[in-house]
Amino acid sequence: METLKYKVITGKNQYKEYCNVLENLVFSGLKDRNTKDEIALLTLLIEKWDAEHIASTELDPIQLLQSFIKENNLKAKNMVEILGISKGYVSDILNYKKGLSKEVIRKLADYFKVSQEAFNRPYKLIVPENSHLRNASVMNTKKKLAIA
Repeated sequence: METLKYKVITGKNQYKEYCNVLENLVFSGLKDRNTKDEIALLTLLIEKWDAEHIASTELDPIQLLQSFIKENNLKAKNMVEILGISKGYVSDILNYKKGLSKEVIRKLADYFKVSQEAFNRPYKLIVPENSHLRNASVMNTKKKLAIA
């Protein structure tokens, strides 16, 4: 009996291996039917893993980014290079002061080999002018509140 070339992903190492194989296939330039089928199969397996292990977590996109930074032993200055943005913007993102742009989401998803949906989810920003407020529902408003 012939063994399968690819199986359902069961661990992080296998996940990373399949991501690397997929990347090599996509950039190989081969367009034959077998290569296209292999790309489609790997994409399905990787997306299944992502759906079960990333999107289902309770982490907001910034917590997810921070966990990826920690797992990959990166620093904020590495993110400046990876994303092509300023050090201040990286700091603002990591401190919930600015949101993730579409371009940043694309670059993060590509770099960490996850779906864009993992980073394209709502989360609360902290507006410095209102950081003294306890009510989280008004954290993002700049409207002056009347003091009774």
